[in-house]
Amino acid sequence: MSSLSLAVRDSSTMLRRNLLHARRYPSMTLNLLLSPVVLLLLFVYIFGDVMSAGIGNGGADRSAYLAYLVPGILLMTIGGTTIGSAVSVATDMTEGIIARFRTMAIHRGSVLIGHVVGSVLQCVMSVVLVGAVAVAIGFRATDATALDWLLAVGLLTLVSVALTWIAVGMGLSSPNAEAASNNALPLMVLPFLSSAFVPVDAMPGWFRPVAEYQPFTPAIETLRGLLLGTEIGHNGWLAVVWCLALAVLGYVWSTSRFAREPK
Repeated sequence: MSSLSLAVRDSSTMLRRNLLHARRYPSMTLNLLLSPVVLLLLFVYIFGDVMSAGIGNGGADRSAYLAYLVPGILLMTIGGTTIGSAVSVATDMTEGIIARFRTMAIHRGSVLIGHVVGSVLQCVMSVVLVGAVAVAIGFRATDATALDWLLAVGLLTLVSVALTWIAVGMGLSSPNAEAASNNALPLMVLPFLSSAFVPVDAMPGWFRPVAEYQPFTPAIETLRGLLLGTEIGHNGWLAVVWCLALAVLGYVWSTSRFAREPK
């Protein structure tokens, strides 16, 4: 077999391994998935009228705030799901299975590829489930065309790949699973500091740079524009640049850490 065939075969095996782990131990995925669902219901049904009045020139409209909120919740779902990847990688590193893999005749990069592809698939499934909850409570993207939906799916997948590589690097750099969970927590927290819940223009002037110059805000604004028809402006290419930069950074970080021989 060629080296490419071996890499594909071994990566597929590692992918099945990670998906089996996720199926047998679903508590981590369910816990991370529950957070965005709870936040969605909380902000829509408890704070929806107040928040919509604050950002809609005094007009309280819960359905309008639901439409505004969903894109940010979907990005938050991806950030939360990738925390599970950091924990899974750290667990593999500390429990000795990676040391055993190093002694076997398998493609070295297949371990990381299996984690990344498995995490991206979990991110997509999580987004679908959270999106289904949003639709069930009234979210509609009636202005989105087929091309808009295709671009939205592509953006969500690109964000998933980028954040997963960063999470894998965090997992490889952590001494244990608990530390990996804590180190990856910013992937869940950063959306709170973005335009997910309120527009950047409504934030205090001293805080706006924090919301503007981070990866989640352009991604959220781009997704919002694709689904709701709002102005995207320069956020589209900013989101792509952020995703590509994070993916490359995470890949280089992860592969360099993985290549180190255990002490």
